[in-house]
Amino acid sequence: MNEKILVFSTQKYAYFQEAFIKEKTIFEKGELEYKLFPDGESYYRILSKLQSKEAVLIGGTVSEQDTMELYDLASGLVDEGIKKLTIIIPFYGYSTMERTVKSGEIVTAKTRARLLSAIPQSYSGNRIIMVDLHVSGLQYYFERGVHTVHLYAKPLILEAARKLGGKDFVLASADAGRAKWVESLAFDLGVDAAFVYKRRSSGSDTEITGINADVRGKKVVLYDDMIRTGGSLVNAAKVYKEAGAEQIFVVATHGVFPNGSVKRLEESKLIERIIVTDTHPNARAAAQKTDFIEISSISDLLIQAVTSF
Repeated sequence: MNEKILVFSTQKYAYFQEAFIKEKTIFEKGELEYKLFPDGESYYRILSKLQSKEAVLIGGTVSEQDTMELYDLASGLVDEGIKKLTIIIPFYGYSTMERTVKSGEIVTAKTRARLLSAIPQSYSGNRIIMVDLHVSGLQYYFERGVHTVHLYAKPLILEAARKLGGKDFVLASADAGRAKWVESLAFDLGVDAAFVYKRRSSGSDTEITGINADVRGKKVVLYDDMIRTGGSLVNAAKVYKEAGAEQIFVVATHGVFPNGSVKRLEESKLIERIIVTDTHPNARAAAQKTDFIEISSISDLLIQAVTSF
C-alpha cells in the first residue's frame, strides 16, 4: 500500500483515530477544524488535502448530534474529492427500535440507515463497518449500493471470558434470546453454556423462572452484546447466585452505561467484574472511574478489518 489512508473521527471517537495513526506506515491523521457557534450550530472544516486519496471516518451513533456529525463529516469528505470512503460505526445506537410492535411505530434503526445511505458516494463507493449489531438484519436497512460489513468482536469476547473465568467456568446468558450465540461461544471455549427462563408478568415486566444448567460451586461468566441499564444482568446474576454460583463476571461488547447503571451494577454486590470493549465512549469513561469496569480495546480488530478488504 503506497499511499497512506487518511483517518478522521467524530469528536467522541478521537481515541480510535489516535489508535489508527500509530500504524504510521498505513495511516495518516486527517486534520479537521471544529467550532461551535453561539446558537449551537456546528462548524466543520476539512484541512487535509483529499483529492484521489482513501479515507476512514470513525464515529458512533451514540446520540442524534453524533449521528449528524458523522453524516456531515462523511458528506464533506466525499464533496472534497475523496477516492474511497470507509465509515466505521463501532456502536450503531438504534437497536431498540429495529422493528415495529404496535401499528404506527417508526423504525428509527431503518430511518437512520436511510440517512447514512444518503451520504454521497465516493469514486470507489462507500463502505460501512459496524460491530456486533444487536440484530444482524440491521445491516440490510442500508440502501443505494452502500456496502455494509458486520464485524464480530468474538475474538475479544473469548479472550475476556477466559481471563475472567479461567479454565473451568460456565458461560451464561441473561435470557434465552442469546442462548444460541452463548452456546456457540461456549463450544469455542470448551465450557458449558447456561441461560435463564423468563416469563412475562405484565406488558413491560418479566420474571425469571429458572435456569437450564447446574452452576453450583462454579464461576459464571455472563455474556451480552450490550449493557444498558444493567437490570437484566442484575436479575440474572441474582438467580445464578441463588443457584449456587461461586462468582459471577460479565463480558459484553457495548458498554452503553447510561446514568447510574454502573453504580447499580457495582452496588448489587453480585458481579465481581465487567469487561467490555471501547465501542462506546461511555465505557471508556466508566473504566476511568472504577476498577469494576475493564476495557478490551477493539482498535486492532478495526484496523485489521480496514486493511484486509
